[in-house]
Amino acid sequence: MLAAAHFTGEDGALVAVAVVLVVLSAVFALSETAITRTTRVKATALAEEHRRGSGSLKKIVENPERNLSVVLFALEFCTLVAATLVGVVMDRVFGPWGVLVATAFEVAVIFVFAELAPKIWAVQHLDRAALFMAPIISGLIAFPPIRWVTMGLIWVANLVLPGKGIKEGPYVTEEELLAMADTAADEAVIEREERKLIHSIIDFGDTVAREVMVPRPDMVTVASSATVRDAADIASSAGFSRIPVYGKDIDDVVGTAYVKDMVRAEREGRSEDMVTSVMRESQFVPETKRIAEVMRDMQAGKQHMAIVVDEYGGTAGLVTLEDILEELVGEISDEYDVDRPRVERLPDGELRVDAGLSIDEVNELTGLELPEGDWDTVGGFLYSLLGHVPVEGEAADYDSHRLVAQKVDGRRISQVLIASLPGPTQDEAVTEAG
Repeated sequence: MLAAAHFTGEDGALVAVAVVLVVLSAVFALSETAITRTTRVKATALAEEHRRGSGSLKKIVENPERNLSVVLFALEFCTLVAATLVGVVMDRVFGPWGVLVATAFEVAVIFVFAELAPKIWAVQHLDRAALFMAPIISGLIAFPPIRWVTMGLIWVANLVLPGKGIKEGPYVTEEELLAMADTAADEAVIEREERKLIHSIIDFGDTVAREVMVPRPDMVTVASSATVRDAADIASSAGFSRIPVYGKDIDDVVGTAYVKDMVRAEREGRSEDMVTSVMRESQFVPETKRIAEVMRDMQAGKQHMAIVVDEYGGTAGLVTLEDILEELVGEISDEYDVDRPRVERLPDGELRVDAGLSIDEVNELTGLELPEGDWDTVGGFLYSLLGHVPVEGEAADYDSHRLVAQKVDGRRISQVLIASLPGPTQDEAVTEAG
């Protein structure tokens, strides 16, 4: 009864203000979740459906770091002021025990009803929450006093925080995108092939010409002294529609001969002319150039093949448009390709792999964890382990695997056998432990 006697009309007004602020806190908490969880893609899709409030929502999510700061400021302001007012009233009514009463109020009411419940509801009804709150948030952001105060606080924060501060906003890393694709595939939101394509697109940006080119030893070329008929026969036998033409040697590529040009020349009775009379200009790219840029250059120059050169200007290989597209969609085979397994699992558990496969491809296809380094292929990795030109059957161990040069053509490893090393026996384990 004594406590009730101390509760005045002024206290009632403060409690009423606190209740209003708690309600506003719930609104801003719901708005925060709606902004942070609505993607630009989702907002664009809602706008295309002409949903009410979608226009405001799309503008908000296009600049979330700026708009979110206004909502967060309003949320913290309402929450802190409401808690302060309740503390003042409780201290006046209950005295020292008012601190405990105010704390209980903040936990039971402010946290549950003004923070937790609105955010959970927003997560469960994201589209409704985002569309409903978008016009309110837009009005709040457009209110000059709040916008000015928020910008001032952001400026102060940028002075205190190291680096570029909060102006840059959040980013999504490649690893996060890959994880999102994996999760979506596991939950059947996207197909497995779509997941694979997403991985390929992200890896595409980091791949250079050296990693996808046909290496120099595998190139089919023709000398500039050859006739149109001879060059056409070489190209036709290899199943290619175009081949490089070299002068003094393979490092001196002088042009590219197209089968269709050679066939036309033969029909015109010029089969004994030099192939240089029908060849076209070749396109050259450095081996370290990203294939995304190489593809753009090919499109601009209307070329389907480019000669890859090393840092010394020598011919390192050639890359075709097909090689680049295969990085995105996988192997493309035609009637001239020999269908050989790139990775073959043998009955005894060993793996027979093409030595020209990249380390990334081998790891993806086999589940191994071979390291990356100065080499690009599994054959190059074995070369690095051995330190010399191997003979057939020579092997080297890495981690728990043994790599064998199963087939060697000249100085080149063409096929590698990968086998698991047997683990230590029980006696050996005891001896090592001792």
